[in-house]
Amino acid sequence: MPRSVAIVTDSTAYLPPAELTRHAITSVPLTVVLGGEAVPDGTPEAARRLERALRERLPVTTSRPSPETFAAAYRRAAEDGAEAVVSLHLSAEISGTYDAAVLAGRDAPLPVRVVDSGMATMALGFSVLAAAETAEAGGSADEAVAAAVKRAQSTRAYFYVDTLEHLRRGGRIGAAQALLGSALAVKPLLELVEGRIEPLEKVRTAGKAIARLEELAVSHAGLGPVEVAVHHLAAEERAVALAERLRERIPGVEDVQVSEVGAVIGAHTGPGLLGAVVAPK
Repeated sequence: MPRSVAIVTDSTAYLPPAELTRHAITSVPLTVVLGGEAVPDGTPEAARRLERALRERLPVTTSRPSPETFAAAYRRAAEDGAEAVVSLHLSAEISGTYDAAVLAGRDAPLPVRVVDSGMATMALGFSVLAAAETAEAGGSADEAVAAAVKRAQSTRAYFYVDTLEHLRRGGRIGAAQALLGSALAVKPLLELVEGRIEPLEKVRTAGKAIARLEELAVSHAGLGPVEVAVHHLAAEERAVALAERLRERIPGVEDVQVSEVGAVIGAHTGPGLLGAVVAPK
């Protein structure tokens, strides 16, 4: 029997394929352009090619899905028997993806609720799962949106990057901030705040920065039930080690996922990214 509320998101949620299938979630890919060639986001091949492009200093840009791509996803949902769509996307401060979804929703053959999560990576993914679980339990589109927004509001996403240069190139952080970080040889910690990537702290060494990232994640997790995701780009060993420590230190942790970010997010952070997403339930 078809679910009455269909859930759509985008590739920057970085939900595992098994989760997309299990919850019947449609993921619309963004695009990364590497040296003039467009590659869909969200595949291991795109991440590998991104690493090579950044090392070789090739031009790297990203682009949102077209409104037509979203329109096709909404039509398929209607054809499959859905009565409404909840479409949840990465922060509108970071990408035009939300705007493209809004444009497509205006002419869709069924009601479409488009939500700017203010998040990205699994900070978005956990919100999408909250909406999907609500819809699976028979909830309305309004109830699915409310569940997603509540989860996003309680979620924190902390990131360590080796350099601010990639964020500067992509216009996600000011040139003065990036230059100051390079001049002082600091290792920046960042946080998603109201949909924007904001500097959180500056730490003198990579080891101290990662230790501080761990402390922030443990502090926000508290004692209650919580889900955690550890993200990385070309830093799998660090990510696995951090995940193991978080499993040991967070009493109420239900799961700690480890995944490499896709090319769209990685293009703005560069190799060496390490992130911790903490989502209390």
